[in-house]
Amino acid sequence: MSDTSTRTRQPFARGLPLAAPLRLGRPSDTWFKPALSVVVASAVPHLTLLALGRLDLVMYTMAGSLCALYGHGLPYARRARTVAGVVLSMAAGLAAALVTASLTHSTAVLVAVGALLAAAQKVACDAVRIGPPGHVILTFVSSAALFAPQHLGQVPAHLALTLAAGAVAWLVCVGPALTRREGPERRAVARALEAAADRMAEPGPRTRHTAAAAVHAAWQCLLASGRPTPVRRSLERLVVHAEVAGASAHPDPDRLRAWAALTRARGPVPEPPPAPGAAAELYGIDAERAALRASGGRRAARRTLLRSLGPGSHLLPVAARTLIGCALAGYFCAALGVGRPYWAIVTAASLYQANVTLTWNRTLQRTLGNLLGVLVFAAVLPLSRTGPLALVLCCLFFSFAAEALITRNYWLGSVAVTPMALLVLEFGGTHPAGELVGDRVLDTALGALAGFLAAALVTNRRAAGRVERALEAAAQARADAERAYADRAHAGLDRARRALTARLVELREAADIAAGEWWQRALPEQRLLAAERAGHRTLAATAQRQGPPVRAPETRRGAVAPAPSNGAA
Repeated sequence: MSDTSTRTRQPFARGLPLAAPLRLGRPSDTWFKPALSVVVASAVPHLTLLALGRLDLVMYTMAGSLCALYGHGLPYARRARTVAGVVLSMAAGLAAALVTASLTHSTAVLVAVGALLAAAQKVACDAVRIGPPGHVILTFVSSAALFAPQHLGQVPAHLALTLAAGAVAWLVCVGPALTRREGPERRAVARALEAAADRMAEPGPRTRHTAAAAVHAAWQCLLASGRPTPVRRSLERLVVHAEVAGASAHPDPDRLRAWAALTRARGPVPEPPPAPGAAAELYGIDAERAALRASGGRRAARRTLLRSLGPGSHLLPVAARTLIGCALAGYFCAALGVGRPYWAIVTAASLYQANVTLTWNRTLQRTLGNLLGVLVFAAVLPLSRTGPLALVLCCLFFSFAAEALITRNYWLGSVAVTPMALLVLEFGGTHPAGELVGDRVLDTALGALAGFLAAALVTNRRAAGRVERALEAAAQARADAERAYADRAHAGLDRARRALTARLVELREAADIAAGEWWQRALPEQRLLAAERAGHRTLAATAQRQGPPVRAPETRRGAVAPAPSNGAA
């Protein structure tokens, strides 16, 4: 039977923050990579069309150029496949939009198709965990194309322009592999070392979870990087040190930070001394890499992806929110006389995050950023109209600024995204400034209102069920790790430890998502705390590879396992 504490209900609607979502954070350590990539990928087709006198085609080449924003955290082998997939997905969404636009001029039909495309793009990007900027860029392009004048015979040529620009974006994204083949892996390992150092310096639940997630991300990056090289071997040994740092009897965070700085730099990768169990860990990573390359591993990955899109998927409520919110936004704008309400659809689609609280945060950020961005557009519009080259340079500048600022806070990046999106309309011909500004303000307000209304009203009761499944998966992974440790099966133990780390990361993610949802029962906080403590105790014991594994005592559902006495948690 469950503890009564797990059956109490939380308030239906939690308080929503106002100031916290707008605070600026530290920029990403790789902010300049997508910023420079999108500028280079856009400059080539932009300047080519400028030389040919066909800037009216910029919308189609920009669709391909924006694919350069994806995949910058991935190793180059996987990045090449990912960006190619994004280019093809962009072309598919654009093709659906252009064909629809050429067959009908009904605003009702166009809005419905735009909402369906936005929902499909949201679910697909979340299922494959594509990462920022996610589905927003795909939805921006397909929604804009729905309301652009189009003839069926023009569609193949316009898609060819998109694919050509996408090929340029692909080359820009994978080109750095020629000079620094292991760059993404080095950055992932450096983050893991820094997170482990922070955990050692300031032990606590937050740093413990951050370190586990960073180590897990580093292993995933190395597993996806392809054939092992001497540099990758050194990186694997560094990750082993990051893994066992929390179990060390004499923690030295400064040494980990020094290794992280050298790893991130362009010089040789540090050669650390052997860590406990390093040889077995490296044997385990080789076995796991071989399993992933095998056809069975690929089939398992496909089955996991299909399950995430199945009838019981936790992504379906988010898809329903996206569909309903985008449709409402588009129809509201159309009812008020906006001829091309695509920006309202994009605004609504951009709001949807993992839960209602995060969606509210994005609503504030998007609204503020768009309104300020409209003012910036009004200020730079006279300059952009001094000539075609000035217009191209303004678009390139705002493309760079958007990526440079968005990692500080989404609203700050939106200040640059909005004028860039409005300036794109100028390539097809000038429009009255007052009309552009007025429509954009109206679209933003209605899109934000309709989008958040759909998020608040469409319930996601599957979030709590996902937590229950994550608890069961974490318990099973902990049992597997303890059994492998008791058997001294080193290769199996290392795979079990990585699986347990992944389950703990997923458990925390599921709990964080459910904590920000409305209209559901309270979370089993005591069971979550017990599962996380028990899991991290097992990780600490297996990292030391000495003495018996530390088993968490069996407890009733909802009861708390005693906290570890040695501070390992």
